[in-house]
Amino acid sequence: MSKSSGRVILTGAGGQLGQTLIGLWPESALSRHELVALTRSDLDIADATAVQSSFAALKPDLIINAAAYTAVDRAESEADAAYAINERGVANLAESSKCPLLHISTDFVFDGMASMPYSEDAATRPLGVYGASKLAGENALLARKSDAMIIRTSWLYSEHGANFVKTMLKLMSERDTLSIVDDQIGSPTSTRSLATVIVSAASKHLNDGHELPTGIFHWSDGAVITWFDFACEIQKQALEAGQLTSRCELIPIPTSDYPTPARRPAYSVMSRRRAFAELDCSATSWQAELTRCLSLRTRP
Repeated sequence: MSKSSGRVILTGAGGQLGQTLIGLWPESALSRHELVALTRSDLDIADATAVQSSFAALKPDLIINAAAYTAVDRAESEADAAYAINERGVANLAESSKCPLLHISTDFVFDGMASMPYSEDAATRPLGVYGASKLAGENALLARKSDAMIIRTSWLYSEHGANFVKTMLKLMSERDTLSIVDDQIGSPTSTRSLATVIVSAASKHLNDGHELPTGIFHWSDGAVITWFDFACEIQKQALEAGQLTSRCELIPIPTSDYPTPARRPAYSVMSRRRAFAELDCSATSWQAELTRCLSLRTRP
């Protein structure tokens, strides 16, 4: 039995996933439900009083939390800021909500020492402040809400905001050579792909009257590639689409040649087993998702 139309709060609406969800909403299975899209200027989730007041006034039927501190390297010197949003902000959402909450997390909760895809219940061991703060947020949420769903994702990109794809297109258009790390293995994820999974999970609850799937899920676009591999495919497709007019020489390098304040997991591929088993979702190839994203861009 389907439910009457409801209200969904989206936090972090100004980010690339938030913008994708907003664009997808009118044509999605959730179109008859009101989406209240809140950017950080609308609602700072680190402000417990503001969260409580907002939720009391809006009375949502579902909360999608896409708000996060995602500056991985800067987090090493801004730990308080990272934890304020990624842990305490998530705790605020959990404590003030009277409805299910769907939260987005990251592959950075893992240490990268695995050699096969991480399962949802694999041991976590973050290497830096960003991953540790995101894991703390997961734990804060699960400790406070039994009706919480967490989707971990990786290497997120889109036509919105700042991300690896857009950075590569810009640098490839400006340089003759470009060095790319070739010993970190993971899976790119388009925001459109992730948003589709979110809508699928939410629609079971809002449209079909089922409880929101709870616990931890993993979602990516299924690749097992390096950043260098990803860059090669970006250039290949961009040249074919006429978004790049000349080829840039791409040079594979080890992580040791590109030091950063934060350590990255050397391997962060995640198993999507539970998502395929319990959610009504299907997957296209990671190359097809990249093609779709590039088709929305008119220039580097």
